[in-house]
Amino acid sequence: MIEVEHLTKKYGDLVAVRDLSFKVEKGKIWGLLGPNAAGKTTTMRILTGYIPATDGKATVSGYDVFEQTNEAKKITGYLPEVVPLYTEMTVEEYLKFVAEIKQIPPNKKKEAIGRSIEISGLELVKRRLIRNISRGFKQRVGIAQALIHDPEILILDEPTIGLDPAQIIEIRQLISSLKGERTVLLSTHILAEVTQTCDGVVIISDGQLKASGSLEELTSSLVEKDGVVIRLKKSEEELMPLFRGLPGIENVSRVDDGFQLEWGKDKDLRDVITRYIVDNHLGLIEMRSLGMNIEDLYLKVVSGGTEQ
Repeated sequence: MIEVEHLTKKYGDLVAVRDLSFKVEKGKIWGLLGPNAAGKTTTMRILTGYIPATDGKATVSGYDVFEQTNEAKKITGYLPEVVPLYTEMTVEEYLKFVAEIKQIPPNKKKEAIGRSIEISGLELVKRRLIRNISRGFKQRVGIAQALIHDPEILILDEPTIGLDPAQIIEIRQLISSLKGERTVLLSTHILAEVTQTCDGVVIISDGQLKASGSLEELTSSLVEKDGVVIRLKKSEEELMPLFRGLPGIENVSRVDDGFQLEWGKDKDLRDVITRYIVDNHLGLIEMRSLGMNIEDLYLKVVSGGTEQ
């Protein structure tokens, strides 16, 4: 578990993180979202013991990051945005060096290196110089060094930055495979990455918390109306007033080749709409929920100033 309480970090008059509080449950993958200079990297550096906080408290798996720094570091793996690789070393040599830094016992080093190479998909390049491997493999080396001591907590800063589409998919799959075994907090500016990888999000802006929770909780709490988008075999304009006449329907509009029907959040009119379509032989082709996606959520929280 990762728990942050009233965390504040100041650089002179600049407040990079302001009274930030959030929690990531054990075994979950959580995304840390926010615009540039929102305080994401500063928060991660504090959680990994890289820099101190000005005020507040942070714990990882019950260890206080400030009072029990060594214990916290032993169970935390960190992938910084710029991975500190020694390019004149082979992948195996580098991971052996990291294993020594992280004080892995001599009788367990070989096993630890082999495990991190296998998990990170580095078997094909383990004996190659790091300078001669691709950007995607270098990122995998960064993940391998974060995993080498088998940590309970993983802090990943922009894990897919600079990768091509195929490499991004591979790294996302790798991160997803860690779910359940480890608690993961990752920062990203790619919103689609959150829906494909994360269980929930923490959204910050100007160093302040704007929203935190599972994607389902946040989207449902910010949607003001419920509704559906339907596509029919018969999609004439004269159907709009008929749908408007259904009890509880508050708004009907055209969307591409279909209709968007809206009602209050306290109702569910899908059965009523379906029966009406069937009884009137309108030919239902598609019905999908009118939900807020991650882009809508992010823009509403950050730009609109909504706080959750």
